Amino acid sequence: MEISELSAFITGGASGLGAATAKHLSDLGALVTIFDRDEDRVASKAQEIGNSVNWATGDVTVEVDVVRALQKAVESRPLRLVVNCAGIGHAGRVVNRDGTPHDLAAFERIIRTNLIGTFNVLRLASSLMASNEPMGDNERGVVINTASVAAYDGQIGQIAYSASKGGVVGLTLPAARDLSSVGIRVMTIAPGIIDTPLLGQLPEEARAALASSVPFPKRLGIPLDYALLVEMIVKNGYLNGEVIRLDGALRMAPK
Repeated sequence: MEISELSAFITGGASGLGAATAKHLSDLGALVTIFDRDEDRVASKAQEIGNSVNWATGDVTVEVDVVRALQKAVESRPLRLVVNCAGIGHAGRVVNRDGTPHDLAAFERIIRTNLIGTFNVLRLASSLMASNEPMGDNERGVVINTASVAAYDGQIGQIAYSASKGGVVGLTLPAARDLSSVGIRVMTIAPGIIDTPLLGQLPEEARAALASSVPFPKRLGIPLDYALLVEMIVKNGYLNGEVIRLDGALRMAPK
């Protein structure tokens, strides 16, 4: 697909991976709609990016919020690209150091946002894309989800987060198979240690230690690395049903 001809919808688009992807796609000529829970932040980010970027607020787990936001994405062009970046984290062991069990509500919250939210956007956006006029190879669109290397190398205290991202990995192939009949591809990116605002809160010594743990290149990933991979996936129509690790060959230790 030609990026300059498509409409893109990005969840979690007000910061981090989503914001970088929104800017990169916008710079390439796409019409971008960013979706996030924080109205002030998402409006400010859309204004900062410029280039006619639309924005909408809501929760990825709430059907009416997603449907309303998707309608903005199809106002001028057919929706051809969805990038699911919305996600949250939580630290907690199955049994904590004080002997208390993992908070069940916290586990459910992580699963609901990261996994159910991803699926909710996937199903609703795909329903819209299925009515698009087909392009080359009869393709109608592509959905790119975000997992994490924690899906494979979950560390101590990451059980909820790893489970949620493992679910995203697990739905990738069956979703691609389900949607093959309507010409929609499904891909997932599993980032490693990316220098997002969350990591920016760490002391420099801690950031340096994280960077040195990456085999090569020995640096933290940056959100643009993710955005460039999104661009490649959009342009390479033979990529489908796969998870790509974006991690500099990193394999996470237990802690």
